[in-house]
Order: sequence, then C-alpha cells, then structure tokens
Amino acid sequence: MNRILIIDDNEAVLNHFLVFFAQDGRFEVETLQDSSRAFSVIDGGDFDLILLDMDMPTVTGRDILRYVREKHDLGVIVITGVEDVSLAVDAMKLGAYDYICKPVDKNRLLTSMERALEHSRLRGQVSRLRGEIAQEKLRHEAGFHGIVTRDPALLRILGRLEQIARSGNNVLIQGESGTGKELVAHAIHRASPRAAGPFIAVNMAEHAADLFASEFFGHERGAFTGAHRQKTGFFEEADGGTLFLDEIGDLEAVNQAKLLRVLQEGEFFHVGSTQRRGVDVRVIATTNRDLPAMIEAGGFRLDLYYRLNISSIHLPPLRERKGDVDLLAYFFLDRHCRRNDRRIEYIEDDVLEILERYDYPGNVRELENIIASAVVLEKKRALTRRSLPPAVTAGLNGSRLPAGAHGFKTLSELEREHIIRVLDHTSGNRTAAARILGCSRVGLHSKLKKHGLD
Repeated sequence: MNRILIIDDNEAVLNHFLVFFAQDGRFEVETLQDSSRAFSVIDGGDFDLILLDMDMPTVTGRDILRYVREKHDLGVIVITGVEDVSLAVDAMKLGAYDYICKPVDKNRLLTSMERALEHSRLRGQVSRLRGEIAQEKLRHEAGFHGIVTRDPALLRILGRLEQIARSGNNVLIQGESGTGKELVAHAIHRASPRAAGPFIAVNMAEHAADLFASEFFGHERGAFTGAHRQKTGFFEEADGGTLFLDEIGDLEAVNQAKLLRVLQEGEFFHVGSTQRRGVDVRVIATTNRDLPAMIEAGGFRLDLYYRLNISSIHLPPLRERKGDVDLLAYFFLDRHCRRNDRRIEYIEDDVLEILERYDYPGNVRELENIIASAVVLEKKRALTRRSLPPAVTAGLNGSRLPAGAHGFKTLSELEREHIIRVLDHTSGNRTAAARILGCSRVGLHSKLKKHGLD
C-alpha cells in the first residue's frame, strides 16, 4: 500500500481528504497541518507521494518543492485554491508532477496519483539500473570496463579472463557475431602486462590471400611490382603488445601454414629479404565459426588451432543472458543520448518487455543498433514502442513468428519498411541513415539496391 503525505494548513481540507481516502481504501495516508514540520516529517516518513498546498505560512509550498527536489526522489502533486497559470508553471519547474485546483475532481486526482506513482516507480527502476551500470564500470576499472553484465555465467567468464590476461598465453575467443569478442580482446590487453604496448586489430576477411605475407610480415622496397617503399607488417607493429586476429576461421589454408610458422618460431622474413626478424607478440584470435568441425572437414589446421587455443573463452549469445537486456538497454540509451544530445529519461515497460522477448540474431551489437536508432527517432522523454524497428515488434503475439503463417511480413519486407522510415527521418541523407541503421554507407547502398529503393 502506497504511503501518501498531505500537507495543507486548512484542517477541514485535511479531514475531507482523510474521509475520501479511507473510503477508497488503496492508500495509507498521513496529514500535516503545520508546514514548519514538513522537512523533518518528509525525511522520516518513507512516503511514496505528497499532495501539497502552495499557499501556507512559514514554510510555503515552493519551499517544500525545492526541498523535495534536492533531497528526495519523490512525486509531488500540487493542490491549491488559486487558479494561476504562472504559479502552475513555477510549480512544475520546481518538480511537481501535476497541478490541480480546488474543488478537486476526485477521479482526476486518483488518475494523476496513479500516474505519478508509476512515474516514480520508473524513475526508481532507472536509478537502480544506472547504479548497476556504474558498479559494473567500477568493478572492471582495471581493464574490464565497458563489459556490462549481471549474468552469473558471464561474470564467471570475466573472472577467468582476469587470470588469463595476466598470463602470456595466446587466447581464442569463440562466440556468435555481435557477442562482444573484440571488446573482450581489448579488455584482456588492458589487463595484461602488455597494456603499455600496441594493440593491433586485423580483420582476417578483409585481406586478400596473395597479399597475406606482405600485410602480416612486411616487405622490402622493390620486392614486387608496386612495392615502392619498405613496409612494416602487422607482426612488427604489434611487437611488445597484442595482435588481434578477428574471425580467424576466414583465413585461407595456404596462409594458415605461414601464420603457424611465425607462431612456432617467433621469427619471420620481410617479403624480398633473407634477414630473419624476431618478434614478441601475444595473439588473441576470435571466431564465430565451428573450428573443430572445420578441422574435421579439412578447412582448418589442427596444429594452428592448438597454437591459438592455449586459453579458450566462449561468449554466450544475448538470448542466453536475457537478464542483461534491460541493463544493456539503459547503458546504450545513456551512450546514444549523449552522442546525439538527446534527453530521454527512461524506457517504457512495454518496450523493455518487447526487447526481452526478442531473440537478437545479431546479439549485443544488434541491441545497441536498436537503441541507437530509437534514440534518434523518439520525440518523447521516454523510449516508446513506436520508435522500435518493425523487425523487433513484428513478433509481439508470440516469441517467434510461426513459419509460413498467413498475413505476416517477411524479414526482408520489414527491413525495407524500416529503411524507408529512417531515410524519411533523415530527409534522404544516406550517411545519417547508415549511422542510425548501424551499417556502412556502402552497406546501405547494397540494401537499397536489393529492395529496389536505389
């Protein structure tokens, strides 16, 4: 039962409210006629809501509003006999939730009270979640900051990571796309004895097979056509630090042997040189592929797998850590409100329910993109379901869309609609639209062409 404090210097008004709330039966009510005692009563009362008269001697309604705003996270509804627009505006600026004139419409009062209590509950939820985020940041201040979770399984993994980071072992991080493998790799580097050294990140899928030796080991001037100057390779750049090999499963077989050799010997040659070069590098590799299955099929070298997989980490997908969705949603809400200079105070309950039911094929990265897009599109002070992409809200009548169900739109159709919606919001600015959608401008161009929108 919510506790309500009514402050009014008119005893008849207080008695009237006591009778009304006794008949209603939903609230525990305390009254205060002497406003000079208001501060001490509020401090010791553990109230959920205050009904406040503005025109009182000694300590006025304005004084009490200022005190509540500074000292308490508590809703206040002003009830006054003076119908004054400037007074109402002043009260709202001081933090009042609503302003109701006497004689009071009881239905309106009860509706306003319910909304004020719900607003306070949401503020409390937001404060709790942001407090958890702050604790997570503090917990991992030594190197694992930025990894936000309350999931017991992931917390155990992070505990192991702190031990792994202090070793010199090569590390293989496995997990689906978007689970935060690169974030974890950075964290391992920051928490390691190599933290002062370089962190060189390489996406293995972005480098042509015939340029592997040049890119990774460097080359001499004149080593091949177009080699107009000497080039330092990734291994030399990472000397004394960490070489991060993203998606190692995309490395072609012929280059797997070259990588294995340098990991075994700690030496390599520039292309076009016979001089051996030593290197001190820790390798952290990631993959979203099933490397043991690839080994079985002959697509990945077993000996290279053992060299990389000295210490192994598997990151769970977001669908297996649903308790983190609300925490991450507020983390990304704060991040993207700052980036876009927006003021969105909280996420509505039905939005959190939708987010918690969604399966996240793109994992944490997809959740961030959803929130980033919604922050730009939302026009209210709360994140509402109308700002969510259609692909997220499509399955509201079930956790998954039934296969082949009549009347449902395909994912392709939903994607097309969302792209059109975002382009309309950006007035056709493709660079801004790509940023909201979480893809490159080239990627957006490809999607426009695919959907016949180019």
